[in-house]
Order: sequence, then C-alpha cells, then structure tokens
Amino acid sequence: MAKRASRTAEARTAEVQAAEEVGPAGPPSPAALPWREARNAAARARLEKSLPAVFPAPVLHHALARPLVPPTPRLAVESYWRHHILRADRLARALAARSGQPEGWAWRLAAGEGLAETGSGETGSAGEGLARKGLPFSFRMPPAPFREAPHHRGKGHCCVCGQPVYRFGWHRDLWGTGAPNRNASWHAACVAAWKLWIAPSDHVKELKRRQGHRCAESGKRLLRTAEVDHRVPLYRIWREERARPWPELLGYWGLPNLQVVNRAIHAGKCAAEAGERARVRRGAGRAEEACGAEEAYGLASPDLVQARDPRSHAGEG
Repeated sequence: MAKRASRTAEARTAEVQAAEEVGPAGPPSPAALPWREARNAAARARLEKSLPAVFPAPVLHHALARPLVPPTPRLAVESYWRHHILRADRLARALAARSGQPEGWAWRLAAGEGLAETGSGETGSAGEGLARKGLPFSFRMPPAPFREAPHHRGKGHCCVCGQPVYRFGWHRDLWGTGAPNRNASWHAACVAAWKLWIAPSDHVKELKRRQGHRCAESGKRLLRTAEVDHRVPLYRIWREERARPWPELLGYWGLPNLQVVNRAIHAGKCAAEAGERARVRRGAGRAEEACGAEEAYGLASPDLVQARDPRSHAGEG
C-alpha cells in the first residue's frame, strides 16, 4: 500500500513538472480546457485545505498562477524554486556562508585522491574508506562537506548548506516550532541550486535571459546553439583555488562563474584550455621521468610532490 502511494505521489509530481514545462509554449487545445479546469479546481481546493495558517505569499501566488496548480504545499514550494533557479543559487550560497566551513574539512576526491596526494594508486585503509563516504568522484562536482560522513549534521539539516530544514523544505522557521523537520535533509532551494551547479546547461534559457540574450565574450546576440561555460574552468579551481574557504568555492559553480557564449567562441576557449592542460601534463611527465632517473641512482628528493588532475579530460570548462 505504501509503495502504491509513493508511486502515485511520484506520478503526480512528474505530471505537474511536465505540464509546467510545456505550459508556456502556448494555450492548451480546446479539448484539454475542460480537463484542465476541472483538474485545477480540485488541486486548488486540496491546496487550500492543506495550507497552514502561515505560508510564504510569493510561493502561493506562484502556485495559483501555474498552468497546472500544485495540489500540495510541498509541491508548491518545489515549483517556486524550480522556476526561480537564480534566486535559489544565491540563497543556497548565502546559507552555506552562514554555516561556514567545518573544522578540519578539506576538499578531497573519492577517486584518484591517493594518486593526487601521494603519487600512488592505493586508496588507503578501510578506516579511511568510511571517512571518504560522500566524497565527489570528480572536481566537476561542487564540494559538499555536510554530505561527508565526518561532518554530516544528521536529520533535519540540509546536506548541501548545513542549515536546519523546516516545513515543506523551507529555510526559515516561519511557524515558530523551534525544531527542524527531521524527515528532511534538503532545502527546496538547495535542491534547485544543486541541479544548476551540476548541470548548468539545463538552465540555459534562464542564463540567456539574465545576459539580455547577448554573448558574454563577444557582446553579439546569442544564437540558438549558444552554450553555458564556466568563466574560470573547474580544473583550474581544483589545481589553484582548492585551499579557499568552502563557501567561496561554491561561487565557482554558481552564477558568479557562469556565462553563456556562442558555440564557436566556446569551442575556441575549450581548445585553449585543452592546450594548457596538455602542457601541464607534459611538464608533470617530464618531472616523473626525472624523478625515476634520480630514484635509479638514489638521488630522489623525499620532498618531491607530484601534482596531477584526477578524473580530468580535455576540454572540460
């Protein structure tokens, strides 16, 4: 019975999301109008019945204006942040700054970590494996210390920003309960922001609108084939900026480091970045060869540190 209820809720969420994505394309067909009006009347009645005495007014206004009205307060909150992705990014980074960097935390990767730090292929002992739980496998994933086992704050706290999560995934205690929702582990805003950070190309329309449909590099009008780019490539963040405080690092995945450029410009930028990384790898290869020769003659320095980019590929910006 519980599984059936879960599947029904998932289907209803998917239905609302699909309708919201298709809705702005144009008015529904005349045959669909009676169904939509009946469905929205039922959803509005259900939403009003389940609304608490205190509820964010912008969220309610947004929900009632959707082509398909979300039938529950939770879905209304999720829909609000999904359609205000840039606002969600700013809020998530502000909440992370409020939490601050956990004591003793450092940005690490689960795969290739030993390779990057010790120059060996060993991944460490079984005890270290527990500490690595929640680590990202690539520097293209934003660092999230509160997803890692040693720094996880437990139920009722967001695993992205570390702040308490309240009713409906909200980030403030509007209801005065004084306690977080222990069934939640994400803010609705942080969910939307995380999706932007890991897949910014899915939000190219919002980013184009933010730039006034002008290429960030050339100033010319953005074409339909324009692409999202990181101003400072993420491999350089891992290589040069990883010692920065964690809340500052998040800015490299968020709006401050995102731009939309035309495809030709993006291809040229990626080619230049690939050439730079190739030069760095060749330099690292020559250093390894020199180290091998010194080891053969017993001249290797114990303080030699080899810097590598784990899980990196050419053209990643």
